[in-house]
Amino acid sequence: MRRLSLILIMLFFTSYSYAQYEQVGWVSKFGIAGGLTPTWIVPNLDDINSKLPAFGVDKLPTSGTFALGGAGYAYVLFIDNLRIGGLGFGGSVSEESIKDGFNKETSYSYGIGALTLEYTLPFVKGFAVSVGTLIGAGSVEIELHQTKGILDWNNIWNEVSDSSRSTQNISRSLKNGFFTVAPTINIDIPLNRFIAFRVGGGYIFSIGNEWKVANEQSLTNVPSSLNGDSFFIQTGVFLGFFAF
Repeated sequence: MRRLSLILIMLFFTSYSYAQYEQVGWVSKFGIAGGLTPTWIVPNLDDINSKLPAFGVDKLPTSGTFALGGAGYAYVLFIDNLRIGGLGFGGSVSEESIKDGFNKETSYSYGIGALTLEYTLPFVKGFAVSVGTLIGAGSVEIELHQTKGILDWNNIWNEVSDSSRSTQNISRSLKNGFFTVAPTINIDIPLNRFIAFRVGGGYIFSIGNEWKVANEQSLTNVPSSLNGDSFFIQTGVFLGFFAF
């Protein structure tokens, strides 16, 4: 009788474990991972490029800008297929030239950091297709530089000390800070239980764009299209544990 009871108990736990495996493996995804995420962002640079010929610098590429960052996530246990994580990336592009003896340069920098919320579709087998959103903040910075001749320590101080003194050396930094919400879709393809390849993308909607110049002075009349809105494509190799 004791032996029979033991066998029945073992059969019960074996079948229960198998059922749980089936549920996790085929219905509810789980895992935890993180990795590097090379990203291609495509902001609207038309209003910047319309000004650059007069400045004497080639237009910035409108096809996009490379950015580098990282991301990570973990599936929460209390809601099937929901994963929470974080993401951040940043990149820049620049052009420079020499015109009439002046060294001229302009650069455009973009970066965001955000919380990620994603739901992984349970009916997809063997890999993970996740739809979700980013919630965070970002910034855009435009820098303009013009210099001529030898830059001397004393001359620089003379330029900033005497308001009536004209200078040919110009440096401007225009910054835009914003909040962001971005719908996303990501596909994670596991190479094994511990390495996965990601490809995905989304569209960043910027909220509350606020431009500043110099020592945090407000900048007015900035074109409305010059904001943090941007389409992006993301790839990456993730390390962790995957059960897709």
